[in-house]
Amino acid sequence: MKKMNRIARSATTAVAIATGVAMFTAPASASPHHPRHEASDAPVFVQSDAEDGNTVVAYDRADDGTLKQQGVYATGGLGGKLDGAVVDKLASQGSLTYDPAHRLLYAVNAGSDTVTVFAVRGDRLVRRQIVTSGGEFPVSVTVRGNLVYVLNALDGGSVQGYLNVAGHLVKVPSWHRGLGLDPAATPQFTHTPGQIGFTPDGSRLIVTTKAGGNSFEVFRVGRLGIATKPVITSAPGSVPFGFSFDRTGRLVVTEAGPNAVATYRVDADNHLTKVDEKATGQAATCWVATVGNDVYAANAGSGTLSGLRTRQDGTLTSLTTTPTGAGTVDVSVSGDGRFLYAQTGAAGGVDAFRVNADGSLTRTGSVVVPGAVGGEGIAAL
Repeated sequence: MKKMNRIARSATTAVAIATGVAMFTAPASASPHHPRHEASDAPVFVQSDAEDGNTVVAYDRADDGTLKQQGVYATGGLGGKLDGAVVDKLASQGSLTYDPAHRLLYAVNAGSDTVTVFAVRGDRLVRRQIVTSGGEFPVSVTVRGNLVYVLNALDGGSVQGYLNVAGHLVKVPSWHRGLGLDPAATPQFTHTPGQIGFTPDGSRLIVTTKAGGNSFEVFRVGRLGIATKPVITSAPGSVPFGFSFDRTGRLVVTEAGPNAVATYRVDADNHLTKVDEKATGQAATCWVATVGNDVYAANAGSGTLSGLRTRQDGTLTSLTTTPTGAGTVDVSVSGDGRFLYAQTGAAGGVDAFRVNADGSLTRTGSVVVPGAVGGEGIAAL
């Protein structure tokens, strides 16, 4: 009987994975059964990364972009802190990721080596699942259709893939890839990977390695997961950290080494070709968000946001420098592109800004996030 039960469970898992593979190219847009919120009630979610119990704090967004706390939701896991971290314990971008197709929110629990899956119900969260991250110290999550990949920072760095099957993540053991970084390199803060993300067309998966590799690792994505080995583009001394994409699909990357923002073209052979680089003149340029072709880079050491714009040919021009609270870390732009929210790791808060037509920012307010000093992870819907 026990043997028959094991066979049944294995068959069920196989069917689930096969079903997920067949559906993984589903579009990443919002379901027609769940229309987008109006600006007056579109929420903003912020992760505390508290080491004694990680939480996600939910905020309602008013018409002017200001935030009002709605609730605090325990992830069921622990936050963590990398050696050498000052204002951002995780030293990463994308630790709190929204999945619009399934209306799910993914939160890493770095201290527990797990990822929490929340169902999003307007401005409220329902904890649905806690899954192993498939490695040590998860720091970043990305989603495309029914595919979810998690980036683990320690033990040399690794990537673990999952399928979303009927709203639940199914870990696929064969979708695990080691990054081959030196696990003993110090400090951990700069010698661990920074972010994982799909290209806009979903055909590649990109990982930044910061000073641990000073490179980009690009995996081809196929119907059976990602390629066994990545194509590596070296970027000596740049310390590539966070990234986003402009309207043409070019990669927009923060370079913590020279404190700059760079644009890259993703070539057919999966190598990256640098198009342009522009220094911010600030300190610790590490996080980035884009609104169309406008770019906003967070400078943790200066407590500022650098505004830039990408031209049609991918070159960059500087726009503005906007002050924030101390220790600017992760940033997120609202789904309608009207507001930008910046976490302030030293202050343990979030600053809200209106995005103006000329690319400048107007501050509209700030909030203190409970237990979030050093926290990282923000998702504005």
